[in-house]
Amino acid sequence: MLPMIDLSVLDLAPIVEGSTAAQALKNTVSLAQHAEAYGCKRYWLAEHHNMDGLACSATAVLIGQVAQATQRIRVGSGGVMLPNHAPLVVAEQFGTLATLFPDRIDLGLGRAPGTDQPTMRALRRTLASADEDGFPQDVLELQSYLAPADTSRGAAAVRAIPGQGTEVPIWLLGSSLYSAQLASYLGLPFAFASHFAPDMLLQALHLYRANYRPSARWPKPHAMVAVNVLVADTDDEAAYHFTSVQQRFLGMRRGVRGPLPPPVKNMDSLWSPAERAGVEAMLAVSAVGSPDTVGRQLNRLLSQTKVDELIVACAMHDHASRLHSYGLLSRLRPQLTATAGG
Repeated sequence: MLPMIDLSVLDLAPIVEGSTAAQALKNTVSLAQHAEAYGCKRYWLAEHHNMDGLACSATAVLIGQVAQATQRIRVGSGGVMLPNHAPLVVAEQFGTLATLFPDRIDLGLGRAPGTDQPTMRALRRTLASADEDGFPQDVLELQSYLAPADTSRGAAAVRAIPGQGTEVPIWLLGSSLYSAQLASYLGLPFAFASHFAPDMLLQALHLYRANYRPSARWPKPHAMVAVNVLVADTDDEAAYHFTSVQQRFLGMRRGVRGPLPPPVKNMDSLWSPAERAGVEAMLAVSAVGSPDTVGRQLNRLLSQTKVDELIVACAMHDHASRLHSYGLLSRLRPQLTATAGG
């Protein structure tokens, strides 16, 4: 019998229209506690800056709050955008988290800034660290800070304290072939951001597995896919709530930011045919509907991707409905089967 798939949560701490960042952070802690009760494996928080509708800019701080409010679930970043930070600072932050919450912290890394160029300049004062040549070196530097002490380097070596020896598990995140190739070369687990950029999903997974170089911690490739999932009691109710996500992605295409809007009965008056096609293409890796509908959609995705884990994004305007969605999803887990990815 094939094993059940591991389910995890990807949270961007959405600020909904008519509410506040303070309430968004309270909702994040509430959802994490429910996710733990539902048996989810991980609770990851993304890093975004200068976004009116997201409250997850201080990612490491928020991870600490979620870890403190839970007991068992792994908590981590999905991800920390490494070009925004000095590797030593990230090692110190996550080394501190791992010291406070042993064997519960994950460190997912991305190479995009997670914001616009002016904001990135404000974060690091330079764009040079975002180039493709710098990112692998930053990852290796970060790994060295989290590794056991290297006595051959002497007392002058720079160390992350806390951090050294914690060996916080590092994942590479991406929506392109580049991150898949780097993860395979370094022998790291890989998570694909198909919840907003699905175009290269299958190609990236194939490249990652075909070129994988085993590492001590990860002797085999380990892949996770991010998917938008919204479950409600009926297909119509789920489609209604999903219009909030569709409106947000429509705003992204138009260059308009803002809080997560409430759902609407019909999107036809809000978008043009071309905009609808663009939004639907970005949201192609989504499972929306009743439990039966979502179960079929997710098993189809698992059959196509053969991933080891799914991480679920589910932005909804109403917090109670969001909790209900994850509760319904958790009941579907026995029907979701993992298929060996090779």
